[in-house]
Amino acid sequence: METIDRGKVQEMLNQYQNQPVYIHVEITSGVYADHLNEDVFNAGTFLRNIQVEYIQGAIRGGKDGAYRVGLKLVNGGWIYVLGLTHYAINENDEFIMHGFDHDGKLASALEISSNEFFK
Repeated sequence: METIDRGKVQEMLNQYQNQPVYIHVEITSGVYADHLNEDVFNAGTFLRNIQVEYIQGAIRGGKDGAYRVGLKLVNGGWIYVLGLTHYAINENDEFIMHGFDHDGKLASALEISSNEFFK
């Protein structure tokens, strides 16, 4: 994975808009991040193979090395993920954005694909 380049990520977001896509969203303060630390309240979200269509994708932030991405859906709703630091396009043409904490553990993920993700 590469450190997020805001311009490149914005180009990729634009390529997927106005068409049905599958998303994967994962947010964790626990399982990958710090599940053995009793001082941390563990919380998380996991969505996989949710089909949506978005009319606008935007990347913001980056001053501290972490970005946020918002997807405005055709029905007026939003998908919003914070803390993204890296991105890649894999061999299946899946657009993957992950956020890693200071220890290199996964804290957030937003993935977009024209096809369903592996189940």
